[in-house]
Amino acid sequence: MKTQLYSFWRSSAAFRVRIALNLKGLGYEVIPVHIVKSGGAQNADDYAKKNPNRLVPLYTDGNHSIHQSLAIVEYLEEIQANPPLLPESLIDRAWVRAIAMDIAIEIHPLNNLRVLRYLMKNLGINAEAKDAWYQHWMLLGLTSLETQLSTDSRVGRFACGGQPGLIDICLVPQIFNALSTKMDMTAYPTLMRIYAECMTLPAFIDASWEKQIDAEGSNPFMPPEN
Repeated sequence: MKTQLYSFWRSSAAFRVRIALNLKGLGYEVIPVHIVKSGGAQNADDYAKKNPNRLVPLYTDGNHSIHQSLAIVEYLEEIQANPPLLPESLIDRAWVRAIAMDIAIEIHPLNNLRVLRYLMKNLGINAEAKDAWYQHWMLLGLTSLETQLSTDSRVGRFACGGQPGLIDICLVPQIFNALSTKMDMTAYPTLMRIYAECMTLPAFIDASWEKQIDAEGSNPFMPPEN
């Protein structure tokens, strides 16, 4: 039975899971959940019964379902060891998880759609102030990531060594978000080098925005084909 991924094409969290599934070579069916139109399909009763958090992604495997992107990725790592998304050393695994959490827990939630909606609709923040909020937390987070990844000997072609893993899975969607706001990325050469390496791989390309069945428009952040 094919597993299912409830996804939205521009969701960073769903993007992470799509990359992980592709890297593992695991087949899956995408069930689109439009989180913007008509108040968001994630708020409908039928979806809320599946995921009371009313968020994407949601991954179903038979009669079991898992929410939270990092939990899903760890599950995929445990059910199929190869190719590994985590290094062998326990201390290296902890380092990789910490960097991934810097992205998925520290940067992304502050700029999540429902947070931005609350700022504007409930607190009366205007678009300019909302954009300043977004850029502030993005700048703070990416600067920290650049510092960490530009000075650590574990960084190779990818964020940890010579093959993509958990950090890359979290980093690429965050770079997509930064680029979508026309953020100046010149201060992040290490992050952008890793991003460019990732975006040469089918697993990342096929998981990207414009490749999704529910995509709306093309993606201007894809590197040109050779």
